[in-house]
Amino acid sequence: MSKTLSAVEVEEFDSEVKQAYQGMSNLRNTVTFRGNVTAGTYNFRKMGKGLANQKAPQADVTPMDVENSKQLATLENWNAPEYTDIFDQAGVNFDEQAELAEAIAMAIGRREDQLIIDAQLNSATTNLVGTDVGGVGTGLNVAKVRRASKLLNALGVPMKDRHILVSAEGLEQMLGEEEATSADYNTVKALVNGELNSFVGFQFHVIEERAEGGLPVATNIRTGIAYHKRSTGIAVGLGPKTQVDWVPQKTSWLANGMLKAGAVARDAEGIVLVSSTEV
Repeated sequence: MSKTLSAVEVEEFDSEVKQAYQGMSNLRNTVTFRGNVTAGTYNFRKMGKGLANQKAPQADVTPMDVENSKQLATLENWNAPEYTDIFDQAGVNFDEQAELAEAIAMAIGRREDQLIIDAQLNSATTNLVGTDVGGVGTGLNVAKVRRASKLLNALGVPMKDRHILVSAEGLEQMLGEEEATSADYNTVKALVNGELNSFVGFQFHVIEERAEGGLPVATNIRTGIAYHKRSTGIAVGLGPKTQVDWVPQKTSWLANGMLKAGAVARDAEGIVLVSSTEV
């Protein structure tokens, strides 16, 4: 016997997933975002720098020959499915529906984050902060964050819209630095809430240990990422979209969250890889 769900129930679940997905803290707003992409690829464009030149009154102007390059993001299909019986009840148990919607939304959000992180890790950046900055084999410290800022400053990367991704241990290490937590140097928010919002012009984002990969660690060397918003782009063709189907072989409903997206490093000069030693 086939089973059906009413359009109202399906739409309610889909909107719940979208609401949870959009309301979660993810990295989409920290990079250049392009939505409603209809093709399997998307070309981000990068404008190079120009150099002003002098002109005599009777002479023709000389074009700056600004370089215009493309960075290709290849969109991939990702799914976050789960078998469930909550749709088999009278109507729909909305408490359990909300929990399932949040689980699907979180899985999709983490995958989108990982696309961004992987694109940055695979960029051709030569901006590297070694683990010995600020002391031999040291953890995340003020000296490393200052060095990351200096590398971006030297290349003329704008001060606005800078972000840094750190691990939970990296945040703990930074909170052990007086210069990062003292009201003499930084906002008192770090002291009151035990967190760092911004420091040396960077907005801090903690990436927890994730099955998707998160921030990589080799032996005990963690790689964090400091970057400018325009250095990275993510293109989304579909996401999130949900589908709920009855699967007779499983005698259960299959709720699936779908994402079609791709990320690319648009400008390697705006990305800094920061190495630190963790216990």
